[in-house]
Amino acid sequence: MSHEDGDVVDASLPTSTSSLLLPTASLSLSKTVSSLSRSALSIGNRLSSIHHDSFFVQHLAEHYKLPLVANERCGSWYIPPNNKAGSAYFKSTDGHQGQWSFSTRRLNMQVLEVVGNQGGCIIVDSTRRGKSMPDALSKTVPIWCAVMNRLLFEPDQCRDTGLFTPDAIVSPSEHSQIEARLDRFVEEAKRLHLSLSHLRQLLAKPLRPIFITPSTPLPNLSIKPSDHHLVVCLTVSSSDSSASGSIPAYIQGAADDSESWSHGLTPTLFWAHKDTLLSTSEDELPDVIHSLLETPSSQSHASEGASSPRLIHSTSSVYIAPLSSIAAYSLSFWDAVIICAPINPFGNPHQPNYINSQQESQTRILHLPCPNGKLGSRALRTHLEHVAPFIDSLLRARLALSPSQPRILCTCTTGTDLSVGAALVVLSAFADDEGRLRTVSCGDGIVVDKTYIRRRLAWVTASIPQANPSRETLQAVNVCMMKPK
Repeated sequence: MSHEDGDVVDASLPTSTSSLLLPTASLSLSKTVSSLSRSALSIGNRLSSIHHDSFFVQHLAEHYKLPLVANERCGSWYIPPNNKAGSAYFKSTDGHQGQWSFSTRRLNMQVLEVVGNQGGCIIVDSTRRGKSMPDALSKTVPIWCAVMNRLLFEPDQCRDTGLFTPDAIVSPSEHSQIEARLDRFVEEAKRLHLSLSHLRQLLAKPLRPIFITPSTPLPNLSIKPSDHHLVVCLTVSSSDSSASGSIPAYIQGAADDSESWSHGLTPTLFWAHKDTLLSTSEDELPDVIHSLLETPSSQSHASEGASSPRLIHSTSSVYIAPLSSIAAYSLSFWDAVIICAPINPFGNPHQPNYINSQQESQTRILHLPCPNGKLGSRALRTHLEHVAPFIDSLLRARLALSPSQPRILCTCTTGTDLSVGAALVVLSAFADDEGRLRTVSCGDGIVVDKTYIRRRLAWVTASIPQANPSRETLQAVNVCMMKPK
């Protein structure tokens, strides 16, 4: 073609900078960059980084002489199981900008027990590259400490019940906005009617959060421990790559989102086979992990702590457990079992309704056929209406013969979601404020609304910290309990 000046340009020559790079070369470069990125975030690099960071955790535990509490699910990777005093469930979303909240679903009362019994605690968590501290530690835990202090101590008992946040992370403006919401959070917590007398005796001093990262100078003991229970918010991973020079491919927050990289490996299994895993080549790691998962010892680790039914302490007779726990108990131990699972292991799989008696037991069984996963909550909504008549029939029969409370087990595959929904219906429909079960007619006149159901949920989460019903499960309970009679 020709320009106005008459020069002729060869049409085969590049006419723009973009055409200088062939599409195939561009695609190849993109693949190379992606491959390098995946390699840097490999399983081996993650495990090496976790192991590296765990030494800092242990150093802090020795420095402060306080027990280690893992903020799940990330925190447990950094703590050898024998050194772990407990678990916490503080969500970063409750500390996100403009979304600050005190969770009435995850009260973390078990952390108060650790603090009261051992004088304080270190809450362990990490965060991925781009942040020096997760919102769960910089804001969610401080909110929780401030609310709990105001619930446990009267103003004349303790003047220091304000909000404490890290100056380097939380701006004065954000701090003041959070502080302005504290009164509302306290009122929401008070509406749960929590039983706090035991904790008031256990905790003679208020909680005071302090904030530690790998770049924090130690010691940091400017606050007098005699005046406060220290809650050390420990961000274990370094945001400064040069500070972790001993690990060539160090990954900040390596344990985060473990479902996407772990191939089923768990913190407990990692620490049990640490030396083997850290010395295995990257190519062989998936197969080694798979073989470890199939060993009998790994099966026992997987079910450890989850096999025993847990009593809801405000009651004397309502329990929650994963379905696998039933095998460890004689069926006759229970007066009633509610099964929220695809199959009823005690009856005809095509018979979804309850069985009043069995050859080996007089246990009543109610099977609510719910698939595993997210679809389970949707199915639960259609089946929960069977719980109230089932339990009412049980109570009328048993309480007519004996004043003793019947033992009721609510179970699902995990023991943390659908079974909690079933238990909430039992507690909301039949339990008085002291936790004693009575027939429906005895509870006439009680208004069951969302606040009432939240109070019963607080019983569950205070007794079973792992309980984590999905929003859909809680909505199913609300629909069941609040529909017009």
